[in-house]
Amino acid sequence: MRLPMLVLQVIVGLLTATPALAHHAFATEFDVNRPVVLKGKVTKLELINPHSWIHIAVIDENGKAVEWMIEGGSPNALVRRGVTKASIPIGSELTVRGYGTRDGSNKAVGRDVTFADGRALFLEATPPPDKSESP
Repeated sequence: MRLPMLVLQVIVGLLTATPALAHHAFATEFDVNRPVVLKGKVTKLELINPHSWIHIAVIDENGKAVEWMIEGGSPNALVRRGVTKASIPIGSELTVRGYGTRDGSNKAVGRDVTFADGRALFLEATPPPDKSESP
């Protein structure tokens, strides 16, 4: 027995729409009222879809290294602007300005990155709801 064309179209539509549900908006994960400025050394760089991730070790007030994950823009967007894995070497000292998560975990969406020598990168991550506010 053949499925009516409408049923088949609905099934195909549902199957292809599922990956889109995994992507998030800024406000679902990050909080514009939790600006962060993090200083640390790069421990890992992931240029993976849908967002890139920079992992940095931030020294806390007790002198302990705490791992943070910084979300950046899509790898494609970053590469078009000249940002590659070679642009952010492991061990680089960075200052990251961005916004923390709603749940208080050690993750943030990065807005911009400054290297110890003053070079700057814009991470082009998910923008906050009101771009007029910055950390």
